[in-house]
Amino acid sequence: MSAPANPLYRLVAALILSICVMVLDQRTPWAEPIRYFLGALTAPVHYIAHLPVDSGQWLSEQAQSRSSLLDENRRLQRKSLILEQKVQRLAVLEAENVRLRELLNSSANLDANVLVAEIIGLDADPNRQELVINKGAGSDVVTGQAVLDAQGLIGQVVEAGPLSSRVLLLTDASHAMSVQVNRNGVRAVLAGTGQVGGLRLLYVPDTADIEEGDLLVSTGLGQRYPRGYPVAKVTSVRHQSGAAFAEITARPTARIDRASHVLLVQPSALPERKTTEVSDEG
Repeated sequence: MSAPANPLYRLVAALILSICVMVLDQRTPWAEPIRYFLGALTAPVHYIAHLPVDSGQWLSEQAQSRSSLLDENRRLQRKSLILEQKVQRLAVLEAENVRLRELLNSSANLDANVLVAEIIGLDADPNRQELVINKGAGSDVVTGQAVLDAQGLIGQVVEAGPLSSRVLLLTDASHAMSVQVNRNGVRAVLAGTGQVGGLRLLYVPDTADIEEGDLLVSTGLGQRYPRGYPVAKVTSVRHQSGAAFAEITARPTARIDRASHVLLVQPSALPERKTTEVSDEG
């Protein structure tokens, strides 16, 4: 009987001891140092036991954070590209706005009526210096009409279609016009060279008073261009010994290779001739 009762006795004794310790722990502070010491001993065990769960959560957070950062980075890159494109477009619009203001200011200073047109095309033939504008006969554009920008003459209309027109540039090799030096009124013929920005004065006497930097303006002779519009500036004057004519080159004052809008000078009505009736009375 003693052997089977021994385990039961031990279990009952342990249970009674546990109850006593719990009561004393709740009622008195004597067990607090022991509980603190035991807590310190068991803390690493709790940490190690919970380490897999903490590690899994940390790895999951890191994966989510990296994925979120990659998504955010891609979103910001797309947004940056869109903003850069908008900035470029705004720069283009700002430059175009400046050019239009210059045209409007230029048209306000003109004595003739003008029509604003947009350049919509260039001639693909390298031997022709022509461009296409978006105004035609429907807008009262006629052949021979002068075309200019805010800086000076560009050329003239050579073909007026219903909705668009072709403009022959001053620099075309087949183009020539009468000009005069704004400084002293010396007249000469200005011809194109077939190259953008290339102009030359024809048959100018070697003794003519023309200097580098002189402004050439239209004379109105031949009724091709109105009088007094800036055309070109002299870039070089070369005198050759024994030559009858000087070699003089010029460049257009108009920004032919950069203009996006132009002005067309509306032809004014010719003044009516007044006739005087002579009577035979008297």
